[in-house]
Amino acid sequence: MLDQALNALAAAGGTAVVTAAGTDAWAGLRRAVARWFSGGDALREQAELERLDQTATALQPTDPAETERARIRQEASWQVRIEAMLEGLDDAERDQAADQMRSLLAQHVPQGGVSAGPGGLAVGGNVDIRADGGSIAAGVIHGGAHISPPPAPDPSSHV
Repeated sequence: MLDQALNALAAAGGTAVVTAAGTDAWAGLRRAVARWFSGGDALREQAELERLDQTATALQPTDPAETERARIRQEASWQVRIEAMLEGLDDAERDQAADQMRSLLAQHVPQGGVSAGPGGLAVGGNVDIRADGGSIAAGVIHGGAHISPPPAPDPSSHV
C-alpha cells in the first residue's frame, strides 16, 4: 500500500494526463508518460503510447455530460495505473520512479496555469468580454452568429 504522498502523486499524474489531452502540452507529456511506464522497453513504450491515444480519443468532446464522465473515468484509470506501477516496485525503485514522475510533471504540466482543449476558453484571471457598436462578443461560439437590427418597438405597447 502506498503512502499518502505517493497516492497524491498518482492522482496528480492521472489529472495531468487527462488535462493535457488535446492541448499543446499533450505531445510532450504523452511521450514522457509512455517512457516512464516502459522503463526503456520499446515495445511497452509503444503500447503505452497507444493507450494514451485511446485516452485522448475517449476525451474528444461530444456531449458535455459524457465528456465529463469520460474525464472522471480516465483520470481514475490513470491514477490506478500509476499507483499499481509504484506498488510493484521495491522501496529504492519506488523512490526513483516517484522522483521521475515528479520531474515529468514539473517539466510537462503548466504550474498554476490553465489550459483548454479545442473549442474551449481557459482564463487564468479575470476576463471581460464586451461588444460595441452592434457587434458580437463571446469567449466561445459553437455554431453561427447573426447580427441584425433589433425589432422596432410595438407602438401599441406604449399606452
